Amino acid sequence: MAGTAHVDTFCRDNLPPADEQPEFLLDPAVPERLNCATALLDPAHSDRPCLRTGTEVWTYGELDKRSNQIAHVLTEDHGLVPGNRVLLRGPNNPWLVATWFGVLKAGGVVVTTMPLLRAGEIATMVEITRPRLIVSDDRFTADLAEADLPVVTYPGELEAAAAAKPGSFDAVETAADDVALLAATSGTTGKPKATMHFHRDVLAIADTFGDHVLRPKPDDVFTGTPPLGFTFGLGGLVIFPMRVGASTLLLERATPDDLVDAIARHRVSVLFTAPTAYKAILATGRASGLTSLRRCVSAGEHLPPPVWESFHRTTGVRIIDGIGGTELLHIFISAADDDIRPGSTGKPVPGYQAAVLDDDGEPVADGTPGRLAVKGPTGCRYLADDRQRTYVHNGWNITGDTFVRDADGYFWYQGRTDDMIVSAGYNIAGPEVESVLAAHPDVAEVAVVGAPDPDRGMIVTAFVVLHPGVRAGQSEVAELQEYVKRTIAPYKYPRAVEFLDELPKTSSGKIQRFKLRQLTESRGPSSPHPWPGPKA
Repeated sequence: MAGTAHVDTFCRDNLPPADEQPEFLLDPAVPERLNCATALLDPAHSDRPCLRTGTEVWTYGELDKRSNQIAHVLTEDHGLVPGNRVLLRGPNNPWLVATWFGVLKAGGVVVTTMPLLRAGEIATMVEITRPRLIVSDDRFTADLAEADLPVVTYPGELEAAAAAKPGSFDAVETAADDVALLAATSGTTGKPKATMHFHRDVLAIADTFGDHVLRPKPDDVFTGTPPLGFTFGLGGLVIFPMRVGASTLLLERATPDDLVDAIARHRVSVLFTAPTAYKAILATGRASGLTSLRRCVSAGEHLPPPVWESFHRTTGVRIIDGIGGTELLHIFISAADDDIRPGSTGKPVPGYQAAVLDDDGEPVADGTPGRLAVKGPTGCRYLADDRQRTYVHNGWNITGDTFVRDADGYFWYQGRTDDMIVSAGYNIAGPEVESVLAAHPDVAEVAVVGAPDPDRGMIVTAFVVLHPGVRAGQSEVAELQEYVKRTIAPYKYPRAVEFLDELPKTSSGKIQRFKLRQLTESRGPSSPHPWPGPKA
């Protein structure tokens, strides 16, 4: 490690021990001193459009100036020193991005949270990350009282304070391996962990997935639905466009129709969102008119082949699927253009290595399911958390996903390690059943988990959200069961089908399957699996 620029060494002091960290495959050209904020805000792009909303456009020069002013506010008015953490709260808008850059220029560590977190969740993140202060959108302060920290609001308070400051700031020359951000992840248990990412990591994801797979252009207009507190959104809406001088359209919220309108109005060319959103775009009936799109990226959930095929058929765009993780900051397996094989996640992104291992950590033969293991320029560093030893083994990041690698080196998602359903001796991957059910015209959303069963050990249980107007009942259960039997091996069909008004999700839109498992487990192995009907 290079000599740290951090005066507050909390982050460095709480890194995992060296022998518990993964092996890092580093680019030797990365300098020892690096501040990712100044690297992303290249002066050569000063006059180019950078941040767009429905009503305004900030150039790179304007973002640079405002983030410099914010850095002055933080250091002069609030005593921020390098290494202090600043918790950010708000929807995707220019002031959130400007504050993110201002914190990094001042040598601080960004803790960007989801805007929909509630008071108890925020208090937990404060307890874990120990920030000096909170900077919040003035519409999202109601849940901050329990944090018991100074709160600076924007745009009003922060904008007024920043206007009185100089437009230039000498950014702190942080070490490339100084922590730049702490990102929260809940995993499957719901107990949050803070993942630690260095300044060099921020640029590494742009120079791997961004450069080799996404291949953005300076004239691209990016947009997407993930919040910036979700590293999928941070990469897709800030890091990747700004690495090449492109612009990004920030949406505070977007229904499918709103998203389609925004893409069409602003001639968006690069879209980042989840599989359910691509399906929702198709359901608007307007996808064929989105002629400006050239790159679409999907992550967060497995992308069902029927959704990929339908989107390609309708728009001509091949969705770039990928698997990433908060622990590794962004996508590490993916494929684009002619390299895509629908249904496959792809191959390791250049700069990363991946393997499929058995429970003893040994590689399995191609075609055999096993645990996905990854290493590259980014990797898991939990902040003072014993779960580090579970995630990292022998230098590999063990992601908790079950994959199969084929003879051509493509990786095929089978499910989360805890999503594999063993029923009467058969291994059944829940996402495979989900993909089939997702293709049924009556199904809006679906999640499949295993439920305890006294006879079969587990049974496949499908939680289904139906499209409006479709009647839930035993006849619909039978229709979906027979559909699965007709499409894949009959033993994989869901022996229990339950209809919900909505699936439980995180604030980033990811389905919380652990809550569905808890629901089935609370009934006990001898409980029946009835159709409960829609919620009142």
